[in-house]
Amino acid sequence: QVQLVESGGGLVQAGGSLRLSCVVSGRTFSSAAMGWFRQAPRKEREFVASISWATGYTYYADSVKGRFTISRDNAKNTVYLQMSGLRPDDAAVYYCAATVRNVLTASPQLYNDWGQGTQVAVSS
Repeated sequence: QVQLVESGGGLVQAGGSLRLSCVVSGRTFSSAAMGWFRQAPRKEREFVASISWATGYTYYADSVKGRFTISRDNAKNTVYLQMSGLRPDDAAVYYCAATVRNVLTASPQLYNDWGQGTQVAVSS
């Protein structure tokens, strides 16, 4: 079993930046790739970005491309999401997720483990 703990959320003004972290523990060797998702009130969970542990290859949703950067620190078993140019429509609970599949995917169904989420609020 893999445990995921997110941190770094908070309130930021539009145009500002935040960095989210996701620490992975437990059966970390079973995780091939990581993803960040978000869910705003009354909306479905939405893919944000994913990254491969082994290669560092990344994949982004069009809505965040050029503003958000996903990265990983293999030694610390930690994945980051650097968010810049935040907009009010970026406000959501952000979740990290782990998949055993060696593929970068936007499908939440393909992720095996999820964190509890961290809240991001953006004021206009």
